[in-house]
Amino acid sequence: MAEEPNPGELDITDELIAERRAEEPGQTPEDMTPWQRPITAAIDVLNLWAGRIICLLMIPLILAIVYEVFSRNMFAILTQNGMNDVAIAWGFGPTLWVYDISRMIGGVLFMAAAGYALMRGVHIRADFLYRNWSPRTQATVDASLYLAFYIPAMLFFTWVSTEYWVKSFGTGEQASDSTWAPVLWPARLAMPVGAFLLLLQGFPELFRAFHQMGKDRERKFLRFLPVYFVGLAIVTAGVFFPDLVPLGDWWEGAVGRDGLIDIEKPTIGLIMLAAMLFAIFVGFPISFTLIFLGFVFGTWGANFKLATFLMTLQTNSVMLDDQLVAVPLFIFMGIVMEKAGLMERLFQAVQMMMSRTRGALFIAVLFVSTIFAAATGIVGASVTILGIMAARTMNRSGYDVRLAAGTITAGGTLGILIPPSIMLIVMGPVLEVPVTDLFRAAIIPGIMLAGLYLLYALGRCWINPDLGPVLPPEDRPETSRFYLMEVVLVMAALIFLIWLITRGITTGFGFPMGAIVVPLLWVGLMYLAYGWFDKNRPGGFYFAPLWYEFFMGLVPPTVLIAFALGSILAGWATPAEASACGAFGAVLLSMLYRKFTIPGLYDALIKSLEITVLIMFLVAASNFFGAVFSNLGTPKMLTELLLSLDMSPMLVLLFIMALIFLLGWPLEWVPIVLIIVPILVPTVVSLDLGFENKNDLLIWFAILVAVNLQTAWLSPPVALSAYFLKGVVPEWDLRDIYLGMMQFMVIQVIGLLLILFFPQIALWLPNLTAGQ
Repeated sequence: MAEEPNPGELDITDELIAERRAEEPGQTPEDMTPWQRPITAAIDVLNLWAGRIICLLMIPLILAIVYEVFSRNMFAILTQNGMNDVAIAWGFGPTLWVYDISRMIGGVLFMAAAGYALMRGVHIRADFLYRNWSPRTQATVDASLYLAFYIPAMLFFTWVSTEYWVKSFGTGEQASDSTWAPVLWPARLAMPVGAFLLLLQGFPELFRAFHQMGKDRERKFLRFLPVYFVGLAIVTAGVFFPDLVPLGDWWEGAVGRDGLIDIEKPTIGLIMLAAMLFAIFVGFPISFTLIFLGFVFGTWGANFKLATFLMTLQTNSVMLDDQLVAVPLFIFMGIVMEKAGLMERLFQAVQMMMSRTRGALFIAVLFVSTIFAAATGIVGASVTILGIMAARTMNRSGYDVRLAAGTITAGGTLGILIPPSIMLIVMGPVLEVPVTDLFRAAIIPGIMLAGLYLLYALGRCWINPDLGPVLPPEDRPETSRFYLMEVVLVMAALIFLIWLITRGITTGFGFPMGAIVVPLLWVGLMYLAYGWFDKNRPGGFYFAPLWYEFFMGLVPPTVLIAFALGSILAGWATPAEASACGAFGAVLLSMLYRKFTIPGLYDALIKSLEITVLIMFLVAASNFFGAVFSNLGTPKMLTELLLSLDMSPMLVLLFIMALIFLLGWPLEWVPIVLIIVPILVPTVVSLDLGFENKNDLLIWFAILVAVNLQTAWLSPPVALSAYFLKGVVPEWDLRDIYLGMMQFMVIQVIGLLLILFFPQIALWLPNLTAGQ
C-alpha cells in the first residue's frame, strides 16, 4: 500500500495538492522506454519555459493597476483642491485601458500556464483513495483515465477554442462591456495555446504512467494504442465533420429520445453527477474530469454544439472576470510577506510579552495566525511557519502535544476565512454576491473563531496548568520594573493607531492624503517615543527591546492589510485594485526589511502562478460542468425533491450543512465551492428562512459554507495541515496531531452553529456599512 504523503516533499504553498512532483522538468528515468524519453523531455521543457515566461506577466499586471489607482486618486485630490490644470498637465485621471488590460492578463496567466501546472503536478486531485493503492495500480488507473478522459477532452477543447479564436480574429471582435473596447483576439489566443500545451503535456504524463506500471502492463497498453488513436480519430471526425462521418445519426439512434436508452434530461444530470463523484474519488485530476464529462453529458442531454458553446462561453467569462484578477495578486502578496520574515518577528515578540502567563505560546500562535491570516491567506505557509517557530519552545516548556498541535493547525486555517480570503473571492461570482459584502461578513466570524480557539486553549490551561506552563526563566525577556505600564501604553498607542486608520478610511481628516499621512505620523511619533525613553529612562522607566520587535513585526503588515482591506470595504478600490496595491506594498516591505532578492521575487511569482492556475482552471472547468448540469434541469428537480419532503426549512439547511461537512473530509474547498455549492444554491434560495432579501440570505449562506469548509483543514486523515506540521515537527506523533486537530474541529462546529442560529454575526457589518 502507498504511504501517506511524505511531509518532506510538501511545499508550504501546496495548498490543495497532496504531493508536488520531485523530479526536475526534462528529467526522465533511465529505464523508461527509449522512444518515449525525448518526447517526454521536450514537452516538459516547453511547458517549463511557458510557465517561466508567463509568470512574469504578474509584474506589468501589478504595475498597471497600481498606476490606475494612483492616477485616479491624484486626479480626485487635485480637482477637489481646485488644481484641475495641474491634474490635466500631469495626465492624472481614470484610465480607459487598465481595466481591459488587467483582466486580459489575468486570463492569460491561468490559461496559457495550465500545461506548466500539469507538468509540475499541481492540478488538484482527491487522492484519499488513490494514495492507498500500490504504485503499479496508481499508474494503471492514471494511464486508463488519461486515455479515456484527458486526451479526448483536451483534443476537443483545443479544437473548439481554436475555432473560437479564428472567428474572433476574423471578425476583429472587440470588448462590448468597456469604453476602451479593445480587440480581444490576442487574449483569446491564450485559450487554444493553453489547451494545446495541456494536450501535449498529457503524453509525458501517460508515458510516466507506462513506466511506473511495469513493462508487462506497458506492452499491453502499447499494443492497444493504435486501435485507440484510430477510434479517437473516427470520433473526432464524427464530431467536427458530421457530413463525412455521420456518427451523430448513430448516437441519436442509440441514446436519443427514440433510441435504446430513453432517459429524461434531469436523470441524465444525476448520472453525470454520479460519474463525476466516482471519477473524483478514484483520484483523477478534477479539472479534466469535469471538462470531459461536460462534453459527453452535454452532447447526450442536448447536442455537441451546445456543449462546445457552453465550454467557450464559461472559459471566456472566467478569463475576463475582473474580480478574479485579485486571486493571483493576493496569493503573491501573501507569499512575499511570508518570505519577509515578519511572522517570525511578531511571534517572538508576543511570546516574550506573555512569557509570565500560562498558555503564553497558545496566545502567541493564535494572535500571530489571526494577523497573518489577513496578510497571506496561505494555510500551508501559516501552519509550517507556526510549527517551526512554536513547536520547539512548546516542547522545551512542557506543553501538551495534542493541544499544541490543535492550536497551530486551527490558527493556520483562519487564512481561508478572514479577508482577503481567496475562497471568498472565488465564492462571490459563484453566488453572484459582491466580494466586498463577503469580506465584511467574514470579519466578525473570523475574529469570533480565533476567540473561541483562544478561550478553549486558555480554559484548558486554567483547569490543568500542566498543559501550558509558564515559560522557563531563561526564555523570559528583560523588562523594566514598570512592565504593566509598558503594556498599557503600547496597547493604548496601537488602539489609537487602529482608530486613526479607521477614521482615515471612513471619514478622512479634511486634507489630501490625510488617511495615509496621519497614521504614518503617529507611527513615527511612537518610534521617537520609544527611542527617547530607551535613551533617558526617566525614573527607571523604559520600553523593553521586545516592544521594538513587536512594533516591527505588527505595525507594517497591519498597516498594509488595513489599507488594502479597508480600501475595499470603504469602496475606494475594487478587490483587484486592492490586491495589486497590497502586492506592491508587500514588495516594498520586503525591501525595507532587506529580504528582497531577484531570485526570491521570481520564486514568489512562479509559486503564485502555480496556485493561481490550480484554482482558476478549476473555476473554468467547474463553471462549464455546472452550466451543462443546469441546462439538464437537474438542480431544479433536486430542489423540488428536497422541498417536497416533510422537513422544516431549517432542517433542510442543517442537512445541507451536514453534507458539506462530510464532503469536506475527502475534498478540498475548491471543488466544493465550485461544484457542490452551485447545485445547492437553488434549494437554499427556495427555503423560507425569514430573510427579507436574497442578498442577505446568500451572504449568510456563504459564510456558513466558508466556516464549514475550514473543517477540511482539520479533518483527519485527509487534512494537509497535519502533514505540514509533521514535516517540521517530526518528533510529534501523527496520531497526537490528529487528536489535537479534532478538538478544534468541535469548536469549529460550535462556531458554525452560532452563525447558523444568530445570522447577525455575519450580517451586522454588511448591513451597517450599507446604512441599513
